Amino acid sequence: MLKKYLIPFFIFICLNAISQNIKSIQLRPLQENNFSSIVPLGTVLELSFDDLDADSKDYSYKIEHMTHDWKKSRLLSSQFIDGFDENSIINVTNSFNTFQNYTHYSVKIPNINTVITKSGNYLLSILNDDDEVVFTRRFVLYEKTATIGVLVTRSRNAKTSNTEQTVEFSVKHPNLRINNPSQEVNAVILKNDNWNEQITDLQPTFFKQNQLKYTYANKTNFAGGNEYLNFDSKFIRNKSLNVVKIEMKDIFHHYLYPYNYNPNRKYSYNPDINGQFLIRTLEASNPNTEADYAMMHFSINADKPFKDKDLHIYGAFNNFEIEEETKMTYNFENRSYQGKVLLKQGFYNYQFVTKTADGAISNSDIDGSFYQTENDYTVLVYYNKFGSRYTRVIGVGYGNSKKMNN
Repeated sequence: MLKKYLIPFFIFICLNAISQNIKSIQLRPLQENNFSSIVPLGTVLELSFDDLDADSKDYSYKIEHMTHDWKKSRLLSSQFIDGFDENSIINVTNSFNTFQNYTHYSVKIPNINTVITKSGNYLLSILNDDDEVVFTRRFVLYEKTATIGVLVTRSRNAKTSNTEQTVEFSVKHPNLRINNPSQEVNAVILKNDNWNEQITDLQPTFFKQNQLKYTYANKTNFAGGNEYLNFDSKFIRNKSLNVVKIEMKDIFHHYLYPYNYNPNRKYSYNPDINGQFLIRTLEASNPNTEADYAMMHFSINADKPFKDKDLHIYGAFNNFEIEEETKMTYNFENRSYQGKVLLKQGFYNYQFVTKTADGAISNSDIDGSFYQTENDYTVLVYYNKFGSRYTRVIGVGYGNSKKMNN
């Protein structure tokens, strides 16, 4: 269940009140196949997105420094940026030779106008002509002041040993004097770079000289979930991985192989990229402006609908958000759930999740949850020295359940 880890961050999600036809938002470092926006201070991140209105709007970006719990910090922009915290996006290109027209926008941060000087949590907002927020994305810049060791194990709780994974970690800080860890240090565990799945408010369980240890029995347990499903739409006119049928209407429609719901499903290893996506096409040279869009059709064969639960298509393609577009509807005639999402050509991971009336989200109802599932875990350690005006990120550690010690 994700409910345990959901943290409200209403000002950070895509703001649907402003009608903007924005797609394919990416905020990533320049290294190939690196999908994380948690990077060392000084690393270049690139934000890119498409506007399907294709009318070359004027967009600008704004950067804000945040606290460890994603509230606006007390720093003035001049105290964490050399240059300007708000600037126009000038790298704008129209799509070429595509059925779906769009305008592609991109900006690299830092750049000649904006150099970030301090570690911490940051909120990147994209604004329109009226200074309204179109969408936001989080990123984290960290120092390498502390060394974070991360260990992922099978849950030691007999009731959850087959379904959950436990994350343990230690913080070595020989060059940093921490007088009161309970007040000065905050740690966050993030699963698969999804801010909807995080554990916070952790206190050290053991203290050593220049070292903090976090070894909980249950508090740092995550549901293992299951491996993500995938498809590849690198060919717009021809079938590729897990595409069973293609139709041409106003744009191309790709139909994926149906997923068969089985409440007694067993774990089966299937390599994935933990919910992420990669824009690509083998029919042109520049995927930024020459990759086309296709309406992707998803379906789940189920004898009857889920009671008091909605089904959604879930993945990094929309920042793991639950939206009207991702909702699936039950077809009694075909005894299946059906949904569709407009997506740019590429390789995508996705899964199906349920949502109850009170907002609880589960990625286990459809796919099950297994301790063997391969997951990435990121541990972020924040330090706010007594009297300091801002929170630093003094170190980041990584663990993967594939190397799990049972």
